[in-house]
Parts: sequence; C-alpha cells; structure tokens
Amino acid sequence: MTALGKSRRTRRRVAAGAAVAAVAAVLSGPAPAAADGGAAPGARADGTGDVSAYTKSLRWDLKPSGAEVRFRGLAAVSRSTAWVAGSKGTVLRTTDGGASWADVSPPGAGELEFRDIEAFDRKRAVVLAIGEGEASRVFRTEDGGATWTEAFRNDEPRAFYDCLTFFDTKNGLAMSDPVDGKYRILSTRDGGRNWKVLPSAGMPPAQPGEAGFAASGQCLVSHGRSDVWLATGGGATARVLHSSDRGLTWTAAETPIPAGDPAKGVFALAFRSRAQGIAVGGDYRADQASPKASAVSRDGGRTWQTSAEPVPAYRSGVTWLPHTKSVALAVGPTGTDVTFDGGRTWRAFDQGSFDTVDCAQDFGCWASGEKGRIARLEP
Repeated sequence: MTALGKSRRTRRRVAAGAAVAAVAAVLSGPAPAAADGGAAPGARADGTGDVSAYTKSLRWDLKPSGAEVRFRGLAAVSRSTAWVAGSKGTVLRTTDGGASWADVSPPGAGELEFRDIEAFDRKRAVVLAIGEGEASRVFRTEDGGATWTEAFRNDEPRAFYDCLTFFDTKNGLAMSDPVDGKYRILSTRDGGRNWKVLPSAGMPPAQPGEAGFAASGQCLVSHGRSDVWLATGGGATARVLHSSDRGLTWTAAETPIPAGDPAKGVFALAFRSRAQGIAVGGDYRADQASPKASAVSRDGGRTWQTSAEPVPAYRSGVTWLPHTKSVALAVGPTGTDVTFDGGRTWRAFDQGSFDTVDCAQDFGCWASGEKGRIARLEP
C-alpha cells in the first residue's frame, strides 16, 4: 500500500474513533446547560441529562431488504456489515450499510425457520434453525454465505432449540427447551464446526410448562470468556439461569416479569458486564397488556428488580449501546424504547415493529422484524 493509502486509512480510523467518542459522550454525558447557567429543561437529578432531547435525537433509518419474511435473527458486525436470518430459510447480508442486501440463504433450507444468527465478521457466520426434532439445525459459512455446511442436526425428537451464543470465535453454546425435565445445552469449541450435548447434571430442574422463547435470538446470551445466561417463560415464574463455566453448572433466579402462562415470561437478555443485566419480555399476545415487562440486575443475575418505569408493552429484544455506561434499547411489535439509566426507566422513541436489535462496537446498531423490516440507528 502506498503512503497516501496508509494516510487515508489512518484518517478514516481516526475519524471513526472520534465519531464513536462523540456519540458516546452525548448519550452518556451530563445534561446540557440552560442559557442562565442552570440545568436544561428535562434534566434529571440522576445525571442522565436532558432525556427528552436525547430521545428525540434517535431514529431508525429503514433499509429496504426486498424480502417479506420475518427476521428474528440478527448479527451486527459494524455500521456497514450486518446479517439477518428469518423464516423460509432466509439469510441476508449487507456490507454497504444496508444500501443493498445479498440473499445468501443456505441451499435447500426453504422449509426451515431461522431464529438466531451469530456473525464473527463479513465472511463467517453461524445460523440456527428452530423446531422439534430434525427441524433444529445449525449451519456455518466461512465465505460470506456463498457456501454453507450443516454442522448439526438434532436427533432427539423431544428437543427444540431456541437460541445460540458465542463467547469468542471458537467457543459457543446453543440451548433447547427441557428434555427429561432439564434444559439441553449444546456446545462447540471450534467455531461451530462440531457440536456436542453437555451433561445435564449441573442443570437445575425446569418448572412445569417452562421453556425458552425463540423470538429474537436473545434467550441465551454470554459475556466475557465464560458467563452465560438463559431466559425462561411459561412456568409459574419467569426465571434467568446463569452459568459461569460455559454451561456446565447453572443456578436459577426468579424475576418479577409476569409468567404463569405459555405466552408470558422473559424473552430477551442483555449483559453489559458480568454484573449489569437487563431482562425484557411480557405477554406476546397483542390483545394482552404487559405490565412490569422489564427488570434489571446488578449482581450478575442472582437477583432482579422491576424497572421503576418499565417498557410500556411486550418487548422481545434488548441490547446495550457500546461505549456507554447506561444506555440500552428494547424493541417489540409496537415500538422501540431507550433507557439512559441502565434499565430503571424507559422512554419510547419509535412506534415501528421490530423483533430483535443488536449493536456493534462502532455504534452500528441494527433492528429487524416482520415483513422484511430492517433498520439502522442514526443518533
């Protein structure tokens, strides 16, 4: 590369870094000052700033996908690159910020329901198909979806896989609804090439009727090298299970999110650190209210408290904004909400329907959902 080329690349990196820092400062900084030197209207005592102004500054920019399927699986790689996975075995990928989308679906997968996808970069991705028995499968690509390899096909007729997560580019897990009274955990140590079922001795018993929700690819999430959390619903209480050893042993904690019905529970989790987590969910039936549909944890999921001002309706997806201490987004069929205080209070800023949301480190925040809807956040 020429010296000029290196200089241009360096300037682009510096500019990108400055943009990230500026957005982070705006979203997590103190309240703007009023003209008289006091706090601006809408400033909060907890230091989150002029929340109304910040909320109004956020918007989703729709990126036409040309598809009509429902995309519940989403992987944000950057502001330019994202993958989505959905019904009818559909996988799309963009590398130009959503200006165009390539159909990179695995051949012959038209009867499958893809509900989760994890991407390591613009070339490598792992996608999960859900369903009973052999309908649950895992596919892997190393060439941007030009070719796919079926890495796992479920041979247990009672298993139903819902979500997957990766700790790094090699180690990952997938979870199934209970088999013989316990959640079933699948593990890979080679980037998704090979999978094996982990022993169930360290898994606590499931509640009667309890299961995971394959609604957004966020019923199983990880942080760091070995911590992973599993969200449940359908039982008497909505629970979050936690493992600190990559799925070998687990502990269960009750959450205040309403359950007691197959349509109610925790649908999605997001952890900013080993300690700080958010749970969202509710009742996915459109004609049912969802009070207390969000909760927060400050101790790694051992205890959960209802948000002081919860999300206003059922929410199926949640993510933290990178480089901020307390900003997160939650999405669902009736809109998007933002929190500036770590999940204690939420405010709506969009009424469009989305099922899932994910952010990359360069503030490439994406959302996807029904009827081929895909959007990128523009703060």
